[in-house]
Amino acid sequence: MNNTLSQLADVLEQRKQQSADTSYVASLYTKGLDTILKKMGEEAAETIIAAKNGDKEQLVYEMADLWFHAMVLLAHQDLHPDDVLKELERRFGLSGLEEKAQRSK
Repeated sequence: MNNTLSQLADVLEQRKQQSADTSYVASLYTKGLDTILKKMGEEAAETIIAAKNGDKEQLVYEMADLWFHAMVLLAHQDLHPDDVLKELERRFGLSGLEEKAQRSK
């Protein structure tokens, strides 16, 4: 896995032990799943707008926010980015149509 993602995953796990008063991520964990999901939706919308506007720099910025909050969601659910990467590796070499057909079985 990319070292940056691994390091971030470690930090997000550490934030579970911190006070919501001193850590943004800890405050998200404290507020719970609905708040994390709302934040994911906001970041997804901002990413879409940046892409629509054709602003590559803004798109990268918003995508980083989206990935960050996706990783917060994974950590909140006691999952790791490696879990997602393993699923992507499983799909590698499958056509999208084959993968979709496997899901419907």
